Amino acid sequence: MSTDDAFAEAYRAHYWAVSRFVARRLDAPAHEVEEVVADVFSIAWRRRAELPDAPLPWLYGVARNCLANTVRGLGRYRRLLHRLGNHEAAHGRGTVQSPDAERPGSWVHEALDRLPVGDQEVLRLTAWEELTVEELAVVLGCGRSAAAMRLHRARRRLRAEIDRTRTTVSVRGGGDGHA
Repeated sequence: MSTDDAFAEAYRAHYWAVSRFVARRLDAPAHEVEEVVADVFSIAWRRRAELPDAPLPWLYGVARNCLANTVRGLGRYRRLLHRLGNHEAAHGRGTVQSPDAERPGSWVHEALDRLPVGDQEVLRLTAWEELTVEELAVVLGCGRSAAAMRLHRARRRLRAEIDRTRTTVSVRGGGDGHA
């Protein structure tokens, strides 16, 4: 299969997975999500000779880098709007919440939100994107052992946060009636 055919196949097979990956991580309007996805596949096209046999984890790695660039750019844009003070986006109007904002406020999500950003990403990659440890290593740009260790530590920290949340909820909800 030629590199052009391999790219076309990767695009057809993984466009929506990459779109969902970006949408879950970017607190921005849909057109900005689409721009990031377009950047991902533009880079994949330019580097199509490097596309691995299983391209999805590699595409997620590219998407992470594109997201980082976009988030930095959006931050600069929002700071500028705030300084100007006269734009509707500076006052919170016309903004779109992230897909995560619509989720119910469960204690698991609250515990996840209290974890370091790196732990959140590792857990989301394995839970949302259903990546294996080997695929996780590709996305993170590290070896399999390092990815497995990062996942293990993130899970351990999530368990501790969940236990802490349960203890807090049971103390608030239960007890002997004294404040």
